[in-house]
Amino acid sequence: MTKKQLESSTAYLRERGFLDPEIGIVLGSGLGRLVESIENQKIAHYHNIPFFPLATVEFHTGKLVFGEIGGKKVVAMQGRFHLYEGYTFTDITYPIRVMKELGVGTLLVSNAAGAVNLEFRKGELLLIEDHINLQGGSPLAVKNITEFGERFVDMSDPYDPGLRAALSGIAREKGIVLRKGVYAAVVGPQLETRAEYRMLKTLGADAVGMSTVPEVIVANQLKVPVAAISVLTDECDPDHLEPVKVEEILEIAGQAEPRLVTLLTELIRRL
Repeated sequence: MTKKQLESSTAYLRERGFLDPEIGIVLGSGLGRLVESIENQKIAHYHNIPFFPLATVEFHTGKLVFGEIGGKKVVAMQGRFHLYEGYTFTDITYPIRVMKELGVGTLLVSNAAGAVNLEFRKGELLLIEDHINLQGGSPLAVKNITEFGERFVDMSDPYDPGLRAALSGIAREKGIVLRKGVYAAVVGPQLETRAEYRMLKTLGADAVGMSTVPEVIVANQLKVPVAAISVLTDECDPDHLEPVKVEEILEIAGQAEPRLVTLLTELIRRL
């Protein structure tokens, strides 16, 4: 990753009308319908953006969508990148750096995750308050990282307290159950064993997934306030574990998605 690559990517997008977005959005597995709320859309497919990675997972569509929600300019990633696809941490977080270069001042992230906390139920939403990085690396562990920001980034409160408070308030107003807790990020793509779920619970995780943490680390390096919500798509009870199919995970994500869209669109209107 170089400054010239970032400049090339952002120049391409600006030429196509991606001008001064205020809010960046990363949409997780099965959670792409938020783009239907975006007005006056301009679209850029990843394979056309210079130096952009390509989405390889079949349920990630692979495009940036620019437009407006509630009068705010937004740019949304419909399709994100994962370590399990063979990408590096630099690849995964490159779009976050592009968003910052375009002008984004707030980042909203969503994902599908498993509920490690047995008080939580599949189909519920989880507001991430903190995370545990179990992915074996960092997007900041590259030689030239100081060209893009600090190397030793403070992570004492990585999820913006103001954004979290606003989302909690909106959830109460709308009667939406919004759990709160700790998200553990693993590599995947295989799901966890019984022993791994027990380990995650011991470590203090409330949910487990395969994304989000790298993007949040980079957002903190770039000093972009970030909030993240998980859709809990399965219950990870090691004593009563049943086989899970990806199709079922996506179905549950789709059922919960309208509530996620309500939270995020209402937050955007109020920012």
